[in-house]
Amino acid sequence: MWTVGLCVVALVTIFITHWIYKWKNPKSNGVLPPGSMGLPFIGETLQLLMPNKSLDLHPFIKNRIQRHGPVFSTNLVGRPMIISADPQLNNFIFNQEGRAVELWYLDSFQKLFNLEGENRPNAVGHIHKYVRGVYLNLFGVESLRTKLLTEIEKTVRSNLRSWSSKGTLDAKHATSKMVAVLAAKYLFGYDAQAEGSSEDIADTIDGFVQGLLSFPLNIPGTRFHKCMKDKDKLEKMINDKLKERISSPEKGQGDFLDQAVKDLNTDFFLTETFVVSVTMGALFATVESISTSVGLAFKFFAEHPWVVEDLQAEHDALLSKRENKDSPLTWDEYKSMTRTMHFINEVLRLGNVFPGILRRALKDIPHNGYTIPAGWTIMVVTSTLQINPKVFEDPLSFNPRRWKDIDQDTQSKNFMPFGGGTRQCAGAELAKAFFATFIHVLISEYKWTKVKGGNVSRTPMLRFDDGILINISKKNK
Repeated sequence: MWTVGLCVVALVTIFITHWIYKWKNPKSNGVLPPGSMGLPFIGETLQLLMPNKSLDLHPFIKNRIQRHGPVFSTNLVGRPMIISADPQLNNFIFNQEGRAVELWYLDSFQKLFNLEGENRPNAVGHIHKYVRGVYLNLFGVESLRTKLLTEIEKTVRSNLRSWSSKGTLDAKHATSKMVAVLAAKYLFGYDAQAEGSSEDIADTIDGFVQGLLSFPLNIPGTRFHKCMKDKDKLEKMINDKLKERISSPEKGQGDFLDQAVKDLNTDFFLTETFVVSVTMGALFATVESISTSVGLAFKFFAEHPWVVEDLQAEHDALLSKRENKDSPLTWDEYKSMTRTMHFINEVLRLGNVFPGILRRALKDIPHNGYTIPAGWTIMVVTSTLQINPKVFEDPLSFNPRRWKDIDQDTQSKNFMPFGGGTRQCAGAELAKAFFATFIHVLISEYKWTKVKGGNVSRTPMLRFDDGILINISKKNK
């Protein structure tokens, strides 16, 4: 019996040792970039989730770049991954969409948005073209110029008026609510006044963010379980709207669902589940990017009062040229906001919400003597460009005036807050227009004080540890 027991122990030990060796030395047709696979099952995820109380690169990425170079291998949430801060490789990846790489999400994100099987949005060609075309039709330059800019201004004015009567509030969460209601209206006809509290959408989207890089363990008590509950709630809301629109298309409101219903029977890839998933994804991306930027704006206003003075001068000058100061903001006025756009660029430069942009290798990719294996996830870290001291002097300091001396060519190569290549965010102009309109109304008509908060951390997504609490009131005219 002892002999049998010792043999079993020996076999188990050999199996575990072999398995750990294979984990730490994954199979590749070439030489992997330097790095570490970390612990079995969890890889180096715990190190990535350690909070970083700075707008600098997360230490997980920064330390490994210093140790291994700009391209290194790792394992995050159970997936082997190549992380690239190399401009040459990043440019190649962005330009190889559908050939050497495809769009990819972490497992937790795919499950949150049902992006698996037929619903995965990494297919290229007409699927991507369709989704991008519909989104640009709703939120692109032409829509902003002709009608949406006015709608945004009305939304901002209404919300700031409400904020001024509430005392202390969290600017990030209040902005999430404001943007969520507007985006939901144009995506699936959501009416906050008719259908209940708008807090529901903002809170649900915030729940998504909390779980994006969590382990996809759907058991009670886990962060991911809470995210799935929030997802189900929002999914049902959108699905109910879709069912109503399918049964009564004449009640359409000119939103995304209207176009989707028209195309359900004409495009083979368009299913009801796909429509709901795309709607949820667009809502999440729009709300999170704008609300985080507005939160950072209040942080920088408090830390750099001269920035407010610069913006005040620009918006006073804009209003002085109007015959009627109460006239709505025009497209030409928006495009003339040079200092405001410099301010927005600087917020976006330092405030990347996501740690990187994900792709998956469709085939082995050689690079500088190393091989990125087919099937591996690639994280493109564009933020390294945006804090490059060779391009941006004193890169971690907040200084909107620096943009006066940055030419367009330098900007296009070193500033990618909305991604790059064929997958560049279709909502980029919407985000900038909303942010600029918010600043215009805020600077022109309101005053505010930061009560507390504004401390940021990357875990690895950008968050406010204790919110960004402000008091806002109407200016005396």
